[in-house]
Amino acid sequence: MAVSEIISNVIISIALVLMVFGIFGLFRFKDYYHRLLIIAKIDTVSMITLLVGFIVRHGFSAFSAKLLLLLVIVLVLNPLVAHVMVRSAYRSGYRLSGQLKAEKDDEAVLEEDDDDKD
Repeated sequence: MAVSEIISNVIISIALVLMVFGIFGLFRFKDYYHRLLIIAKIDTVSMITLLVGFIVRHGFSAFSAKLLLLLVIVLVLNPLVAHVMVRSAYRSGYRLSGQLKAEKDDEAVLEEDDDDKD
């Protein structure tokens, strides 16, 4: 086994471990925004390390140039798509769990004040 294959196997293994951490993060967090943050970060980082591992394994060739182009696309599009998803959820009115409880408490206080006026 060549040295480049050993290095690429280590890098690819690191990428797979990062993907497993992303799965644990998906189940650990209960809120949409936190889940999306963890998944977007882990997805970007693990895809970068996975592609770098493949580039190291195959050496510098036409295939590696295609992987490098894919790496640039992933670096640009993953954070952009995550931002668009969060912004869409926020604009549609989806709030954090703590904010929903605070708004419900404010409504309960307003309803109690309305009952006192009668």
